[in-house]
Amino acid sequence: MRIEELSIADAYVITPVVHGDPRGMFTEWLRGDKLAEVTGRPFEVVQANHSVSARGVVRGVHLADVPPGQAKYVYCPSGAVLDVVVDVRVGSPTFGRVETVVLDDQDRRAVFLAEGLGHAFCSLRDASAVTYLVSTAYDPSIERTVSPLDPDLGLPWPDDIGELTLSDKDTSGPTLAHASAQGMLPSYDACVAFYRR
Repeated sequence: MRIEELSIADAYVITPVVHGDPRGMFTEWLRGDKLAEVTGRPFEVVQANHSVSARGVVRGVHLADVPPGQAKYVYCPSGAVLDVVVDVRVGSPTFGRVETVVLDDQDRRAVFLAEGLGHAFCSLRDASAVTYLVSTAYDPSIERTVSPLDPDLGLPWPDDIGELTLSDKDTSGPTLAHASAQGMLPSYDACVAFYRR
């Protein structure tokens, strides 16, 4: 398993070793001990989520207040998605930076993002499944959304998808600039202090 930090600090792409034979395949898609070695802290799973999306469905950009935040380990067991990490931590050296990773049922990569980072994905195939393990239970009172269509953010949704399908919540999400001006985003300093605890 190879774990590499993305250009956004505290976000990682995980590339597992896939063992295949005539029976099928096997892979270790999460190793908590290896992840902790790289990130410097354990990832405690409190809740597991699973979604199945039609081609062109966009989910996100979602994040949670820090503390407690919500770290995520995202994996696509079936289909393919364009996974997106957005640095929404006010004061971060990479505030507003976007990283994308294709997660699919071929390479079997995963993405880990620490508390305070924004997350979204776009389904590239019908019936794409995404499983994500999270560090805190869902709490709507601390959940935040940034518009995945914010023109200033310019998320690189695929051109060949056609019309994107979003939930009402995501469609009405504020721009990154508005969310920042309204104090809806976590501060980088608060996130770093939280990581060190």
